Amino acid sequence: MKPYLVASEFIDFHHPKVAAKARELAADNELETTRRCFEFVRDEIKHSRDCQAPVSTCRASEVLEHSTGYCYAKSHLLAALLRANGIPTGLCYQRLTFRDDKPPYCLHGLNAVYLPQHGWYRVDARGNKEGVNAQFYPPQEQLAFAILHPGEADLPEIWAEPLPLVTEVLLGAHNWKEVEQRLPDIELIAV
Repeated sequence: MKPYLVASEFIDFHHPKVAAKARELAADNELETTRRCFEFVRDEIKHSRDCQAPVSTCRASEVLEHSTGYCYAKSHLLAALLRANGIPTGLCYQRLTFRDDKPPYCLHGLNAVYLPQHGWYRVDARGNKEGVNAQFYPPQEQLAFAILHPGEADLPEIWAEPLPLVTEVLLGAHNWKEVEQRLPDIELIAV
């Protein structure tokens, strides 16, 4: 579990403001701490596209500072808050259609949290809006998006660090529109 508990360049829970927020959200047990951290990121950190943010954030500390981030960046903040509280947290991705039910596709970022009573449990702090209703109901997952169309997929990996193609897009953009124009995608491997 060690890789899912450490601070890093993008999951920078050693940053004073991230560490302070993690302490503020801590509860008496890991299930309640996880719920508090998830709901904070889901509800208090705006999705950059929804609010048309004038900045692009990537590191957890940037997401917290600007109170905005794309799904990927929000997953970095959630991982940082949970890891700071000693809760193993990884990064997961889905491949989704960007519009309607056909290409283009893009990755969507979310988290997997290790809860001893449930094992790895995925949560999606993207931010709720009309048609999006992600919740924390372990052991039942209620993610922001369901896999509905050919070419879409839940990618099975749980990463300790963000995918480089995700961080490259976030770091190379100045605002929400530039991220949207370069949303990362990967080809699925036929089995």
